[in-house]
Amino acid sequence: QVQLVESGGGLVQAGGSLRLSCAGSGEIFGINTMGWFRQAPGKQRELVARITIGGSTDYVDSVKGRLTISRDNYKDRVYLQMNSLKTENTGDYYCNADVIVITPDYRSIEVWGQGTLVTVSS
Repeated sequence: QVQLVESGGGLVQAGGSLRLSCAGSGEIFGINTMGWFRQAPGKQRELVARITIGGSTDYVDSVKGRLTISRDNYKDRVYLQMNSLKTENTGDYYCNADVIVITPDYRSIEVWGQGTLVTVSS
């Protein structure tokens, strides 16, 4: 069984910073693309940022220059450094990964974390 566990969410004032972490565990052979998604109350889940195994990154326009995604391939972790936060960044943040699992046959599966709540107050 493979799991992704997020941490680092919380309450912060507008203009502040948070750093989200996501750790993979279980029978992981490797992880291709990893990403962070946000789901605001009453809204659909949407991509915030993603990073390939080679380190190429992609961001939604609204967060460019304020949020930075990074990863540690040896530790099966992905991070999201969030600076200059705005109230519209509020939501549940989910880690997502394309994981190559050892059992049963090194297939690739999509895995989601359980989410961590970020609340930005004005």
